[in-house]
Amino acid sequence: MLDIAGAGGKSDVGVAVMDLQTGQTISQDGDKQFYSASLSKLILAVDALQQPLSDDEQDLIHRALSASDDEAMDVLWTRFDGMDAIGRVAAEAGLTGTHAPDDPSQWGEVVITANDMLRLYHYILGSPVRDTIVAALSSAPSTAADGFDQEFGLLGVSGAYAKQGWMFYLPSDVYLHSAGVLDNRYAVAVLTTSPSGNWTTARTAVNAVSKALLVKLGVNG
Repeated sequence: MLDIAGAGGKSDVGVAVMDLQTGQTISQDGDKQFYSASLSKLILAVDALQQPLSDDEQDLIHRALSASDDEAMDVLWTRFDGMDAIGRVAAEAGLTGTHAPDDPSQWGEVVITANDMLRLYHYILGSPVRDTIVAALSSAPSTAADGFDQEFGLLGVSGAYAKQGWMFYLPSDVYLHSAGVLDNRYAVAVLTTSPSGNWTTARTAVNAVSKALLVKLGVNG
């Protein structure tokens, strides 16, 4: 059992880690459900990449994963049956707390858990879509397509690749997530929501939890 979520201060935190060599998982509020924000892009990509794709569609997936391009995701969500795609991947990867949004137009409201993000990465790394997804995540730019600074949580750590997520939800909830792989050894998910409406507060929380986690794992940040 982890005991590091308190580093997130007033943010609501779900954190989980899987040792990819042994399969051992530890978590704190790992089954707590959060809106996915842009982490839903990773789930949809898994489903889309199992289908024949044009070069344009491959590019859309790369943009959605690396620069977290919302316009690319809008196209993919419609073209690849996003609502049902979430359920298909959940069934294939054993995601027990993940489901499609109540509003079909709101892909950022896919429901996820930290433990499910570990299961998703474990599934990805053993599947034919591995190389495409890892390459896209590994090439994530510091600045996302919408101008947001992606260097928080795991993307501030050497030897890591991750999908980042951020979303402002009325009236004042800020969702900020970081989920990825460290040193090709650990799958990690840090999911947070803060009622402050303040991105700086949310970023501080994610970074503090991530740093505490690195110390726990003995990984240099």
